Amino acid sequence: MGFDVSIITDNWPLFVQGVVTTLLITAIALPLGFLIAIPVAFMKLSRFAILRAVAAFYIELFRNAPFLIVLYVIFYALPTLQVRLPPLVVGTGVLCLYATSYLAEIIRGAYLAVPRGQLEAARAVGMSHFQGIREIVAPQMVGFLIPPSTNMGIILIKETSVLALISVGELTYQGMVVQAATFAPFEVFVAVGGLYWLVCSVLSFAAATAERRSAHAIDGPRRQSVADSFLSLDARWRK
Repeated sequence: MGFDVSIITDNWPLFVQGVVTTLLITAIALPLGFLIAIPVAFMKLSRFAILRAVAAFYIELFRNAPFLIVLYVIFYALPTLQVRLPPLVVGTGVLCLYATSYLAEIIRGAYLAVPRGQLEAARAVGMSHFQGIREIVAPQMVGFLIPPSTNMGIILIKETSVLALISVGELTYQGMVVQAATFAPFEVFVAVGGLYWLVCSVLSFAAATAERRSAHAIDGPRRQSVADSFLSLDARWRK
């Protein structure tokens, strides 16, 4: 039994369309999930028990439930509430909620990884709590955020395959369409698997490059600007 390359070459527009849709879903779900995760992470760090409890409930709800079950519950629950959305919108939204629960813990861990004394030193020279986080803590969090966030992006790219079950036209769905038309599952899913591998490899390479550059930026010009902020505020405080 040979490998029929023509199955792939004859249907490449469908594979390309699937890759584009997969990347589009991930490009929306990951940044949006990150934005939502920031307040959730700081709620988990809050000194108020009610905020910590709400954040913990949200994180544990989505992190401990299988993604497929969450997807089905939300996808089939919305019509009962007279809310009808396209499968692409529902799938992207659920993927975003799923990502948020992990990203919130990643952000919280990155924040705690920065020595506490640096924020206290920023407060000592006159910075507000927000200024200390923005100028001192946040730049140092970048190095801690990139590796796990990259892993999260790779997980999301692969989890988009589950959205094929609700007829979202991502890569796995397009592979199923081609397989149904050609009856060549081996060739089709080797191609699909290879495309997932290629996309994730490119993302990993880009993230590694960004991590090296961010480390250089923190050690170089960025650190200088942070030092300047300390010195200027300290000089102003002494006057």
